[in-house]
Amino acid sequence: QVQVVESGGGLVQAGGSLRLSCAASGSISGINAAGWYRQSPGKQREFVASFRTTDYITNYADSVKGRFTISRDNAKNTVFLQMDSLKPEDTAVYYCNAEIRIGTYLYKYWGQGTQVTVSS
Repeated sequence: QVQVVESGGGLVQAGGSLRLSCAASGSISGINAAGWYRQSPGKQREFVASFRTTDYITNYADSVKGRFTISRDNAKNTVFLQMDSLKPEDTAVYYCNAEIRIGTYLYKYWGQGTQVTVSS
């Protein structure tokens, strides 16, 4: 059974940093692509950052460019989101969406989310 689990959220003061992890486990061949999204109360889920292993292209929302960095550890099937210079408006539940290779097929999975709270 495939699982995608986020971790690393917490409470941090404005200007601080957090590193989120998204670990995929089970009988998988690897992570083909992944993205981080976030959702604040009363708002729609929004895109934060993504990467593709096919061409190593990364994308970031304008609101996080220069502050957040997406990376991965292929050997551990884990994707990271390094968040620096955090602002109160970054407060949200952060979700990982991973496109996972199982044999010759690709499947997308969402994690359960991890809460990030930035105090002013």
